Amino acid sequence: MQVEAAAPALGCNGIDAPLDWTAAPTNFDDKQATLLNITSTCIADAPSIMIVKPPQLRPIPSFLLPFAQPLPHARRLHQRVKAAPIPRPTPFVPDAQTFLTLIGRKLSQHASKIPSWDALFSLTSAQLRELGVEPPRTRRYLLRWREKFRNGQFGIGGDIQHVENGTAELRVVEVTGQHAGNHKIVVNVPAGGSATLETLTEKKPVPVSGVHIKRAHTIVGPHVQPLKGGKAAKIEVKEGLWEDKRGHKIDGGERRQAEIRAKRRGEERRATR
Repeated sequence: MQVEAAAPALGCNGIDAPLDWTAAPTNFDDKQATLLNITSTCIADAPSIMIVKPPQLRPIPSFLLPFAQPLPHARRLHQRVKAAPIPRPTPFVPDAQTFLTLIGRKLSQHASKIPSWDALFSLTSAQLRELGVEPPRTRRYLLRWREKFRNGQFGIGGDIQHVENGTAELRVVEVTGQHAGNHKIVVNVPAGGSATLETLTEKKPVPVSGVHIKRAHTIVGPHVQPLKGGKAAKIEVKEGLWEDKRGHKIDGGERRQAEIRAKRRGEERRATR
C-alpha cells in the first residue's frame, strides 16, 4: 500500500508491521476510517517539513511560438474538387475550330492541336503550353473565353438556333406585348423563311440579343450585314467575331509618350534650320 511505503519516509512510527487487510473490517466506511487514523498518526509523528511547490509556468501565447511548429495535416482538397462540366456545342458554335475562329487573336491556327470539343474545355494551361499555344497571354485569353462560354456568356449570335453553313438569318416580327398593342423584335429564322407568328416554330419567339431595330424594319448591330431589300439581315461566322480587342500604344504608350514626342519635336526643329 502507498501509506505503508510513505510512512518511513515521513518518519512515522505508527506502522511497525505491514497491515493485514484480510483481518481488517470488510465494511468500506471502516476501512476508510482506519486509513484516516493511520495518516493522521504519520503526520503527527513526522517532523515539520516545508513543502515548496514548484512555480507554475504560464502557457506561452501562440503568437510568440516559432512559425516552424508542426501543423496538422491539411488534406489536398483541390484533388477532390469535381471538374467543371463540359458545355454542349450550339448551332452557331458546333466545334472547336469555330470557337477558336470566333474568339480571334489568331487562335484558329492552333485548331489542329486541339482534337475535339471535350479537349477544348478540359485541357489545362500547362497542357496547352505543351501543345504550343503561346504566348501566355493567349492561353489566358482562351481560358477566360472558355469559362464565359461554359457559363452561357456568348458573343453576338451565340443564342441563335437556325444556322446554315455558318450563316444565320435575322428578320423582324411583330408580337403582342405585355401592354396594349404589338411591338417588333428581331428573331432568327431558317434561311429563306418568313417572319410571321404562323411560320415560327417557337410559340413565344425569343429576340436575338445584341441587335436592335432602327426606324421601321432595319436591323442593326455589330457585325450584322443587311440583306437585299433591307428587311432582313445575316450574321456570319468569321475570324474575330467575338474578339476582345486589345488597345494599341500611341507614341510609345503612356509611360514613354512625353519622351518620344519631345524627341520628335526636337528633330522637327533641327530639320527646319
